[in-house]
Parts: sequence; structure tokens; C-alpha cells
Amino acid sequence: MLMRGQEVDSLKIEDPSTQFKATQLILPTSLIAVGALSFCGGVFDDARQWVRKEVQCMSGGQEYTFDDYIQYLPVASYMGLGLINGVEHRHTLLERTLVTATSWATLAIMVRGSKHFISSPRPEKDGRFRGDDSFPSGHTSTAFMGAELVRMEYGTGYAIGAYAVACGVGFMRLWNDRHWVTDVIAGAGVGILSARVGYWMLPVWRKVFNMQDSNKAVAIVPYYNSQAFGASMAMVF
Repeated sequence: MLMRGQEVDSLKIEDPSTQFKATQLILPTSLIAVGALSFCGGVFDDARQWVRKEVQCMSGGQEYTFDDYIQYLPVASYMGLGLINGVEHRHTLLERTLVTATSWATLAIMVRGSKHFISSPRPEKDGRFRGDDSFPSGHTSTAFMGAELVRMEYGTGYAIGAYAVACGVGFMRLWNDRHWVTDVIAGAGVGILSARVGYWMLPVWRKVFNMQDSNKAVAIVPYYNSQAFGASMAMVF
């Protein structure tokens, strides 16, 4: 059941979004697996080289930086849409904050862990080496995480816009020649999986923070960029 314009006790209603189902792993893990095919070389490497060539022919080497900012738009929409009167949502602001923090922590571990342990050179620019932390795309992961959170919280209608932004971010990583297409595909999978982990963990946080007690309040502000993840927490008893 969805709420309209008000925060109600979501602990008293069935919450299917927090229930783990193995089938929910199919899409994100498939995307990650497809992205990882680039490490097999051969035809897979040829395919990503071809995509890069085609996109760079379109861009003419021109770069834009707005993807550095709009990557956060889906996450901001997830947090803010529920504050607008008349927008149906499933969870309270506190619960959405906990979901966001968990999702972002999961994303940071997966993205930074992969970049640390997997040596994947970024596309070279004018013969210049630009690092070996290309896989997966962190920008794309962030955008798709937010888009999936919007879908799970507000439904398909709002998700269409959020996913359009996420796809735009992924395409701009190719346009700016910062990533291979396989990095972007894997990043999308990481983002979607991170969002789902955030919801699967929500029942745990409800118990940890004893959220049935209305006199308790918890505020968590997550933060993640290409270098690090962090979060600050305040509790009122």
C-alpha cells in the first residue's frame, strides 16, 4: 500500500520491497557479468573498441562536465519526491535516509573494491595514460542506484525520468571518453544491486534503531564521491 502526502507507520503494513528474492539478482548480476566480458579479450575487446570509435566520431573530441553533477539527481529525487504533497511513497523520510545510506555504502564498497583489485586502464587520450581504475563506472553506478531507488519507492512513472537521467550519465561517460561501454554496463548493474541491498537491509535497521519507538529519531547523511564514502549520524532519545 502506498501513502499519499503523509508519513504513516510502515511497520504495520506489508512491505514487499524489503523482501529478498533470488530473482532480483538476475538483472544486476547479468549486467555486471556482461561488463566483465571485456576482460576475456578477443571479440569482446573489439566490440568495446568499436563502440568507443563510433561515439568519439559523434563527439568530435568535445567534452562536457555536467555528468559530474546530474549523477546525483536521481538520488536527490528519491529523497525529495516524498516531501511533495500528493506524491505517493512507501516509506518515511527516515526510512528513505537509511536505505540511501546503506545503498551508498554498498556501492562504495563494490566500486572502490573493484577499482582497487581490478586493473582496467581507462581509454587513452592523445596517447596519455589516464589511470587503471576504469572498471566499473562510478558515475553510472551512482545514477542507476538513484534511479532504481526511485522505481522501488515511487513506481514506474517517476522511474522513467530517473532512468532516462541515469542512461544519459552513462552515455556521457562514453562521450567524454572516460570509460569503456563495458564499464558503463557493469556500473549500471552495481547501482541497481546497491539499491536493492538498501531495501533488503531496511528491516534490520528498523530493529537496530528500535524504530517502533516514536520518541527516537535518527538522522543519517551519506556522502560518496569517486574517492571515498562517508556518513554522519545523529540520534535523539
